Amino acid sequence: MDYVSTRGQAPSLGFEDVLLVGLARDGGLYLPKIWPQLTHEEIAGFAGKPFHEVAAHVIGLFTGSSVSHDELLKMAREAYGTFSHAAVTPLVQIDNNRFILELFHGPTMAFKDVAMQLLARLMDNALMKRKRCATIVGATSGDTGGAAIEAFRGSKRADVFILFPDHRVSDVQRRMMTTPREKNVHAVAIRGNFDDCQALVKAMFNHHAFADRLQLSGVNSINWARIVAQVTYYFVAAVALGGPYRKVSFCVPTGNFGDIFAGYVASKMGLPIHKLVIGSNTNDILPRALTTGVYEMSGVVTTSSPSMDIQISSNFERYLFESSSRDGARVREQMGALAQSGRFELGKSWNAMKEDFSAASASEQNVADITRQVFEQSGYRLDPHTACGVYAAHKTLRPDGATPQVVLSTAHPAKFPDAMEKVLGQRPALPKRLSHLMDDKEHFPVLDNDQAVVESYIEEHARALGQELR
Repeated sequence: MDYVSTRGQAPSLGFEDVLLVGLARDGGLYLPKIWPQLTHEEIAGFAGKPFHEVAAHVIGLFTGSSVSHDELLKMAREAYGTFSHAAVTPLVQIDNNRFILELFHGPTMAFKDVAMQLLARLMDNALMKRKRCATIVGATSGDTGGAAIEAFRGSKRADVFILFPDHRVSDVQRRMMTTPREKNVHAVAIRGNFDDCQALVKAMFNHHAFADRLQLSGVNSINWARIVAQVTYYFVAAVALGGPYRKVSFCVPTGNFGDIFAGYVASKMGLPIHKLVIGSNTNDILPRALTTGVYEMSGVVTTSSPSMDIQISSNFERYLFESSSRDGARVREQMGALAQSGRFELGKSWNAMKEDFSAASASEQNVADITRQVFEQSGYRLDPHTACGVYAAHKTLRPDGATPQVVLSTAHPAKFPDAMEKVLGQRPALPKRLSHLMDDKEHFPVLDNDQAVVESYIEEHARALGQELR
């Protein structure tokens, strides 16, 4: 399985190389050269199988010969053995033919665990085979950071540096990053917003001397392995509801476009999907792009769903590449325009986007109203991000007894106790395994939004220099 860059100027790589480099040398994101296919019979065969077996089957189509099936099965079993629910990603019905896909039963109570627990094992395996170490850098709007630090804490071959926007994540999200004491994990607050953090990470990857010296690798959804691991739960959920012999709609609260792009990948692989719905908060750049045909940045607004307080949706570049018949030159032009003027026209990708997706954005009042409505009708508590997904389902999908509607629940409500208490008058408790979290001592620096400052801090604390562990 070979991979190509969305910007068309980086060499093709195999899965293991893509896993370790994260971002392509030309600044683009990697995609498989061809989409592997699953027949309806193969998809139907997933029914009743443990999650880790389905994951090994689906992900194995993308790893090629770089990871054996037995290795992948072992890693998947270990990764999903860390989840508190036997089904890993269970479905819960909240209304007539509407279901919540709970993706928050991992160690950090967020959907990022589904990919990150496996990604850490894949990377450690690859680094061990190559007798290498790596410096992992990432940006988070809330959940990615905690999931990455939890997955890699104690790794002998990987140091992790996660940049997060100071005062723009919830207390629980922050503490999941700043309380672990292992010396290989580092949470770094940046004076700025998530887009600033993400820009710093991309800038460091594009500073090739620094990236080579520190053996940089990435765990944001710029890393293809993150996306492919998330594809699994679309197949698992669809099959549980009658797929592939009937279509299923998925509503996805998303800011960075990664989680919904995983659904798009599932459809490219042969999973019949009726509609993919983008659920957004007030930071509605994706719904606006779908409506107007123009991707145009505006200021980031702080909301009760901080993981979606984003204006630069990195994974949208992958969709632009795919929907423009893989025109790398066109994607380079669009990304250049975004960097220079904060906007670009979708061009022929717009027509494709209108076919492939629906979208709706929820105001803070909408989030509060839908949270109360669902709780009163079913007793189910939606976190603010999931509420955006349910609102988008209400706005875009007609009630249809023949087509199940699945809303991806990306985080446990206990990660946002202040927001939940404000809306429902109840403060959800953390699981017992995390009862110490709010009392543990935090340790993290607060740095300026300055590439040189951040690079200096990483170089001072990283173990990876060349090929040696310092």
